[in-house]
Amino acid sequence: MSIPARRPAQLVGISLAYFMVLLDTTVLAVAEPDIMRSLDVGVVGVGWATTIYTLALASALVFGGGLADRVGAYPVFVGGVIGFGAASVACALSPDLAFLLVFRALLGLFAAAIVPSSLSLIAALYREPGPRGRAISVWAAISGVAMAAGPVLGGRLVTLDGWRAVFVINAPLALVVLVLCRTRVASARHARATSWLPHLGLAASLAVGTLAITQAGRRSWLLAGLLGLVALGAAYGTVIVDRASAAPIVPAALRRNRAVWVGFGWGAAVNYALTTVIFSLPLLLHATAEEVGATLLPMTLLVALNPLATGRLVAAYGPLRPIRMGFVAFPIGLGFVAVATAGHDRPFVLGFGLLLCGLGVSWTLPALVGFAVGHAAPEAAGSVGGILNATRQVGATVAAAVASTTLTHRHDGGPAVVPFVIAAVVCVLGLISATMPHLSRSPDAEAPSASSRLPK
Repeated sequence: MSIPARRPAQLVGISLAYFMVLLDTTVLAVAEPDIMRSLDVGVVGVGWATTIYTLALASALVFGGGLADRVGAYPVFVGGVIGFGAASVACALSPDLAFLLVFRALLGLFAAAIVPSSLSLIAALYREPGPRGRAISVWAAISGVAMAAGPVLGGRLVTLDGWRAVFVINAPLALVVLVLCRTRVASARHARATSWLPHLGLAASLAVGTLAITQAGRRSWLLAGLLGLVALGAAYGTVIVDRASAAPIVPAALRRNRAVWVGFGWGAAVNYALTTVIFSLPLLLHATAEEVGATLLPMTLLVALNPLATGRLVAAYGPLRPIRMGFVAFPIGLGFVAVATAGHDRPFVLGFGLLLCGLGVSWTLPALVGFAVGHAAPEAAGSVGGILNATRQVGATVAAAVASTTLTHRHDGGPAVVPFVIAAVVCVLGLISATMPHLSRSPDAEAPSASSRLPK
């Protein structure tokens, strides 16, 4: 059992592990052009390096939470950190794209072990509500720095030693986490059933759907259509299997909860738009990796810092108002980004657009956590976080696939603004859904929730 005096060090270690996971999603963006040059791959190839990570993470997040409940959070956490560090080194040593994709997928699986188990460990270390709330705030603050630091740190690493350095950095971070968390943390175990089939079905649906998008980008319409039908069939089969599973991804209490699924859709929409910006800009800006990292700062700093102000907004007005504010700011910001990338030498327009995008993310994501939890039945509240994170990664996976295929045609004279326009449309759809009357009439929709202050 953990020694109380070591709790601060362990909290820092747990937070640093989540920092490492989030850093990997942002630090890679600025390395994309260097990966393309080094491995001689196109935009679609580097797109798969992004999507395969988020695909694996989305497919395994709920399973990772169930595994932590079944065998204990500490061994799952430690195994995830060790695996993440080792897979990162393997990514750095990859001789070609195929090897990189394999190890990126493993990174996603190990990240899916780290994310849910880290919160379980905090709950075990801090059993009183007050200290636990403060600990979660520290966890959120430390991990939130990854969003702001990722592009800048990644740009510096790429400049110093190429794209492989952005993976090498994870190895010493993992060692620091293991040292800080070397004292075992006792956590409750639950005799929960586990089932691989729903998660494998989800992974297959996302993988085939991504292939369909890439084939559509190549104008192979027949193959894209066939793959799309296969993806839809796999998704439908996954739903059927999940309903019959002893350990479903979606508990029965959530299946017909329309409001919660709207919240999940908002999470996917926000991550779609965010990933579109982070993935696309490094490929469009004629700048060094360091310059790209600095360019993204107006957005990433707000994503890291503004959730604290969003918590106060939710406390005063409920979650729907900041959600709507976010879905107003985001498409306007994407419009400015599209205008800036369509022309040349428009840093002010681009910076203002990224600022609005940062407000869009930081207003929306923290608030929709509280909205979804507030509409869930008590017995299903624990599942909401896992499914919400999974649907967010689904949005990121689709965004990277769409952006990579649309930007491929830029070299054939296609416009660079297309991915940003598509993302803006997705956000507008989010805004329309956030104004549905039945959400406003719901007694929980405007009720302030402490969950709204939980990390993204």
